[in-house]
Amino acid sequence: QLQVAESGGGVVQPGGSLRLSCETSGSTKGYSPAIGWFRVAPGKEREWLSSINSRDGRTDYGGSILGRFFTSRDSAKNTVYLQMNNLQADDTAVYYCAASLVLSWPPRPYEYDYWGQGTRVTVSS
Repeated sequence: QLQVAESGGGVVQPGGSLRLSCETSGSTKGYSPAIGWFRVAPGKEREWLSSINSRDGRTDYGGSILGRFFTSRDSAKNTVYLQMNNLQADDTAVYYCAASLVLSWPPRPYEYDYWGQGTRVTVSS
């Protein structure tokens, strides 16, 4: 069973930066998973932020965070990162990473089957 676990959330001031980590473990059934980042802000629906192909590093981003958030991978550590820059109050949310084993790229948001527990990010002065 593939498992993912996020870490790195916390409280940051507006304009600050934070890096989230997503570590994967367990069986990938021989596939290279795509790792997506999502967030759920208070009173809002889940929002897809980014995806990275763990095999070749291809990335895809949602429009709301384009140019501020960047995803990367460290294959040796089975870890994917989300670097978040110039954080604003609207970025306050619980952030989740998830894994998808579908072969198509990029996976659709509903094609992520393995989810972490989430890590909370609060942007406040």
